[in-house]
Amino acid sequence: MNWSSAEYRFMGRAMRLADRASFHVQPNPRVGCVLVRDGTIVGEGWHDRAGEAHAEINALSRAGAAARGSDCYVTLEPCCHEGKTPPCTQALIGAGIKQVIVAMRDPNPEVRGQGEAELQASGIRVRSGLMQAQAEALNPGFLKRMRKGLPFVRCKMAMSLDGRTALANGNSRWISSQASRRDVHRLRARSSAVLTGINTVLADDPCLNIRHVDAGGYQPARIVVDSSLRMPIGARMLQQAGTIIIATLADNSEKRRLLEQSGCMVVTADEHDGRVDLQWLLEFLAREIAVNDLLLEAGATLGGKLITRGLVDELVLYTAPMLLGDSARGLFTLPDFEDIANGPQLLIRDIRTIGPDVRIRAEFIHNPDT
Repeated sequence: MNWSSAEYRFMGRAMRLADRASFHVQPNPRVGCVLVRDGTIVGEGWHDRAGEAHAEINALSRAGAAARGSDCYVTLEPCCHEGKTPPCTQALIGAGIKQVIVAMRDPNPEVRGQGEAELQASGIRVRSGLMQAQAEALNPGFLKRMRKGLPFVRCKMAMSLDGRTALANGNSRWISSQASRRDVHRLRARSSAVLTGINTVLADDPCLNIRHVDAGGYQPARIVVDSSLRMPIGARMLQQAGTIIIATLADNSEKRRLLEQSGCMVVTADEHDGRVDLQWLLEFLAREIAVNDLLLEAGATLGGKLITRGLVDELVLYTAPMLLGDSARGLFTLPDFEDIANGPQLLIRDIRTIGPDVRIRAEFIHNPDT
């Protein structure tokens, strides 16, 4: 389909509006909407908080009577079902919208295309596919959860120039700069949950909450892989606001009771090679907790297991201008490969400086069937 430069401009504006969504939009997708009449924007909006008005409703509210006869540019197919809010399709029909231009269809297989069909049945012209790739990039976690029943897993690591994450004695504070650590808090704020392992909890006693950026009180859930249920009752994480989920194989009713009294959700996971089955855990988080974007902040062992099983989508690597030597700890624990080509492959998407450090964002290249 051929699109005009003006159509690209208006959809581009809708994309920028979608990215304004607050941290409270989860587990919903980020969506932006622009209403255009006679070449002029008459209303615009974005979805800012789960359970509140969607982007289309906010744009219609701002446009008022000027919405009648306008074209609607929206980054995601308008909803046609009754959820926490009424369907957007009926609001668009009632407002007298002439045409709806959709960047991408709803990835939920139960509703995909139905919003467009309802609009068309009412006489509204619908066209879709304008800037679809950009729209998908706004919501990688929501798309993966809808399409595959898994969250989008983003692994954060910090290392020295020689690829080391800590000294041999385990000391890693601080490899990355204060600027990089603030950037990590922004990653947390854009995540539904943060995943770590019990060894990291025992070694570092992290909070894994948002502290250095203003997230309006939002805190992601924190997930701990703890096969033997060694989570300390006095861990700092348990003193922080927000959801704590511990995935275990252990049948220790007293420890479970104490952790649940501390506010934790303790779930008994499936087993894989004597440990918590990580595939099961990710499916559980997507299905039961509606986790879209999962930030992995863990050590070499848990990170290596997730990578080996093809469960990590993106690596965010902060590289500090220092050397730690060959006795220091490496980035990931991975199996031995017989050939260089057999190791996990990545596609570098972005490289930039964060304070004195270099941040590399790279996408894992997976078999499309996995």
